[in-house]
Amino acid sequence: MSPLPPPQPSARLARPMAAAAGHPPVEWRIAEGLTPYEEAVALMEARAEAIADGTAPELVWLVEHPPLYTAGTSAQEGDLHDARFPVHQSGRGGQFTYHGPGQRVAYVMLDLKARTPDVRAFVASLEDWITAALAIYNIRGERREDRVGVWVKRPDKGQDYEDKIAAIGIRLRRWVTFHGISLNVEPQLDHFSGIVPCGISLQKYGVTSLVDLGIPVTMPEADGALRAAFETIFGPTI
Repeated sequence: MSPLPPPQPSARLARPMAAAAGHPPVEWRIAEGLTPYEEAVALMEARAEAIADGTAPELVWLVEHPPLYTAGTSAQEGDLHDARFPVHQSGRGGQFTYHGPGQRVAYVMLDLKARTPDVRAFVASLEDWITAALAIYNIRGERREDRVGVWVKRPDKGQDYEDKIAAIGIRLRRWVTFHGISLNVEPQLDHFSGIVPCGISLQKYGVTSLVDLGIPVTMPEADGALRAAFETIFGPTI
């Protein structure tokens, strides 16, 4: 697999959400190996409290998890078809989703009081972040008013077919965000078949990844694209 050129951020930004001048940069951290889900939740809970108290900087934490399913606050029991992997109850919004190797999960802990205290604007900015990162690789990711996340059209599969390439699920406490996004780089897509992903069961709506779309992106390359796009919307990282 030949390396791709260094990513350059897209100019297409709909809702920038940078903090005021002088605000400390966001810490950017990448975990090695596979991070247990319980460990991730514990770190997020503690870090969100520290950010709200003003004792820690904002953080974007990039991880991969072992194969697992998480159930958001709107999850329906009937959407779990096959509990082949551990199922975790999650405090984030949304329904069932899958996490596993080859999928980049970015846990986003930002203080919206220092930015824009508007949940809808924050979710839209997360969508913009993902679509800007995808645009670096000439993939057109799109948002849908009735379906949270980022989608790509799949005319090769049929008329009106679309696949989800990234999911979003967040929680706020004292205006500090946690949980975040997941981008499918090269996960095993058949692992999604144990659930109805995000409660969307229509056959024309599936799941895809960068590699499934024919883009030979490694995880470090995807991380570079995510960081470049993040900084154009949310501001500098360190």
